Amino acid sequence: MNLDEFTAANAPTDSAEPFQRENSYTLDVDVDGTVMAKAGSMVAFTGDVSFTGKASAEGGITGFLKEAATGEGTPIMAVEGQGHVYFADDGKKVQVIELGAGESITVNGEDVLAFEESLSYEINTIDSLAGALAGGFSNVYLEGPGYVAITTHGDPIVLEPPVATDPSATVAWGGTSPDVEVNRSLSDMIGQESGERYQMRFDGADGFVVVQPREEHV
Repeated sequence: MNLDEFTAANAPTDSAEPFQRENSYTLDVDVDGTVMAKAGSMVAFTGDVSFTGKASAEGGITGFLKEAATGEGTPIMAVEGQGHVYFADDGKKVQVIELGAGESITVNGEDVLAFEESLSYEINTIDSLAGALAGGFSNVYLEGPGYVAITTHGDPIVLEPPVATDPSATVAWGGTSPDVEVNRSLSDMIGQESGERYQMRFDGADGFVVVQPREEHV
């Protein structure tokens, strides 16, 4: 294609929705007030917009956790003003979800890209996963109404409980809560010196679990 065709084919699209995907990897947020976003995820913006570090809910420094200075958790920023802001995260695919009043989702802190200020949120850590993931497993509970954008390595799969998942591939869940299990029978085959393998088990007849085809943590 020539230059005009290239620019036209990749120009932003108009939408009445405040959160929309420009392509599989880029989120366009129509900011009119305040939006919360993963620090460092802004790739471009138009209009009059400012970016400010956000203190954690626990009163610690900028980030989701009190120990954010150690590299745990996901630092967030408040995006304020009026304009369009484009977000992306390391080539991961963007998924946009609209939560109704009373609807909720819990997301791995690494996979939260942006969410509306109207959502209430709470930060938690699954400390029992500290042996498998450095710093444990931080997650963000989000309750609507409002939009949230999450990211996945590749296309996600949404499963229904009962199901067991690899913590490093678990992106989000709702309507259910995980219990952590240890499988000591797979040590030599998979090269784990401890002889332990951690799994998240989701039980019950309701809810959903989102997994991705790649492990997030090492």
